[in-house]
Amino acid sequence: MAAAVVLRWLLGPVLAATGTAALAQGCPETDPEAMALLEALAGRSGAVSYEGVLTLQRGNSLRMMALRHGVEDERVSEELTLLTGQEAQVVRGDHPLDCEHPGHRLLRAAAALERGDCGLSGHYRISTAPGERVAGRRAVRLLLQPRDMYRYGYVFELDRESAVLLKGTIVGAGGRPVEQFQFASVKLGDAAPAATERPTAAVVHRAAHPHPATPQAGPKAGLGWAPGWLPAGFIATDAAGAHSVRRSYTDGMATFSVFVERLGEPLRPGEGVVREGSTVSYTRGLTLGPDPVLITVLGEIPVNTARMVADAVQRVR
Repeated sequence: MAAAVVLRWLLGPVLAATGTAALAQGCPETDPEAMALLEALAGRSGAVSYEGVLTLQRGNSLRMMALRHGVEDERVSEELTLLTGQEAQVVRGDHPLDCEHPGHRLLRAAAALERGDCGLSGHYRISTAPGERVAGRRAVRLLLQPRDMYRYGYVFELDRESAVLLKGTIVGAGGRPVEQFQFASVKLGDAAPAATERPTAAVVHRAAHPHPATPQAGPKAGLGWAPGWLPAGFIATDAAGAHSVRRSYTDGMATFSVFVERLGEPLRPGEGVVREGSTVSYTRGLTLGPDPVLITVLGEIPVNTARMVADAVQRVR
């Protein structure tokens, strides 16, 4: 779980920023400098090779990891190795540098105008501030403050030269940090060691990256369902059908998935909540038409948002 969180932080936020300069000009309360920095984070930083040791703080849990992000011949590879706790390594290789994730179009000017909104800036106040020194490098601060109660805020410390993310904090209600990652040491560009110089862990997981437009094989819920409510700005990340067990959504920053499982008999009233850092797992039993189901919402959203999404699931033909 910890490895997956760091991959989410560093190996491609789902946002991208083609056309953000034009978008910034037409949106109120939007700082062009901040949008340009967001563009650099989403685009230019991914083309830089880097290697370092980082920490991940989630509640009372603190993990230390080694990360390598390599770019060669327009292809990206990553290795993330746990240095504390269970020995494990996550490897993702041969990933196109110009791959566009579903959240990418959320910042495209044309797509935003077509929807009649301002993309990511319609749901976050995006600004900059003087940064701090992280891993011996000067940083500039990028802040994304939510415009509603349905999502978290973000504070990024970006390297001034490369826009590589050096430190990131997810912020809850009242400005309370709920999750934080930061590099303790980092080498960028030619200073980053080659992949062959890194040791291999005892347990290696090779991450897959299916195309989001291709429906993925998997179990079916046995009934048609759809979310009756989503927070403004969230769109589907895949091509899941009405009978799929799982559907996933993103607003360009946060992601969450909804799971619907058909049950043989109704569950007793109640709900279950598990939180770790910014990630929540919310479950409850409902009846969709004549069928009892178990609904689970899993993702980086506040508990109340997950509860509202689960309560609004409805049956469709």
